[in-house]
Amino acid sequence: MPRSSSTARLVSAACILVFCYAASAAKPFPGPVSDYHGFERHDFEVDGCKALVVSPKTVAPGNPWIWRAEFFDHHPEVDLALVAKGFHLVFIDVGNTFGCPKAMAHWDIFYNQLVNEYGLSKKPVLEGLSRGGLYVYNWAAANPGKVSCVFGDNPVCDFKSWPGGKGKGPGSPEDWKKLIQDYGFASEAEAMAYPKNPLDTLKPLADAKVPLIHICGDADEVVPFDENTVILKDRYEKLGGHMTLIIKKGFKHHPHGMDDPTPVVDFILGNAG
Repeated sequence: MPRSSSTARLVSAACILVFCYAASAAKPFPGPVSDYHGFERHDFEVDGCKALVVSPKTVAPGNPWIWRAEFFDHHPEVDLALVAKGFHLVFIDVGNTFGCPKAMAHWDIFYNQLVNEYGLSKKPVLEGLSRGGLYVYNWAAANPGKVSCVFGDNPVCDFKSWPGGKGKGPGSPEDWKKLIQDYGFASEAEAMAYPKNPLDTLKPLADAKVPLIHICGDADEVVPFDENTVILKDRYEKLGGHMTLIIKKGFKHHPHGMDDPTPVVDFILGNAG
């Protein structure tokens, strides 16, 4: 047998052994177990927040996972398809806090536990549906080396657009008031001048070559398409990043998701490492 072939087999076997050891050494998830669409769901608390993990029946190599921000179980077609393929599905409830710094601090703690104590991959898939876009892009921009890819579903990419309503959408006055409080802004003017909306912090992701995919209704009246995803895509590609966009012609903000999630699932499987 050629030396190179023998070495390759030894390396492959060693990698398999390391993965099996890591999987067996990881702690089991705590909390009561319930059924979630035929899979095991574990509910527990992390840093004072309710959290949950849905476990696949057979874990895929590398322990991949998808991290859902906001609206857990709303149009879960992509989530369920990935769990069926061996991904864990995770969620932490940090309240309706718009991806503010305090929310991101909870995310940091949850990430460290999932990776260091429970053995999940160091690079999750981030999923932001609607206002969940603020969470996933804020965390990804601060942690570009810890993200495999980002999936957005009609995501908010600029809080001035929603909930601020400073463009063509109506916004949400009560949510806008709460966002100003959650971020600790002294005034609306300070919020308007904030330089760290997702649209403003794309360079770290582009430099890390994090692929993005959005599905969007081009008639979205709540989170206007051209104020959010269109600008994000243009800026990301100018920075050298790669983004895939699936447009739902004539669709508004609702309904979310896709009848056939295969294009998104295939994108994630091809980029989750």
